[in-house]
Amino acid sequence: MYVCLCHGVTDTHIKEAVAQGHQRMRDLRRELGVTRQCGKCASHALAVLNDTTAKTSSSARQEVSPKDWSLPMWYSPQPV
Repeated sequence: MYVCLCHGVTDTHIKEAVAQGHQRMRDLRRELGVTRQCGKCASHALAVLNDTTAKTSSSARQEVSPKDWSLPMWYSPQPV
């Protein structure tokens, strides 16, 4: 679906940009031209960005096993 008609940016373009490491609206603006002209696409572009980054980070969290969770050596819990 088209998100930005001024620059011909689709939700697929935004998802591909997120996969390449662009995690902020300023990255999308720089790379794709989103919000540069009329700005009407900002809210929808942000929604696609948030949805895509949430899916990306949740799938990354699922790949981490509890064995990988270690506390820093300097961490020592304080009694409450």
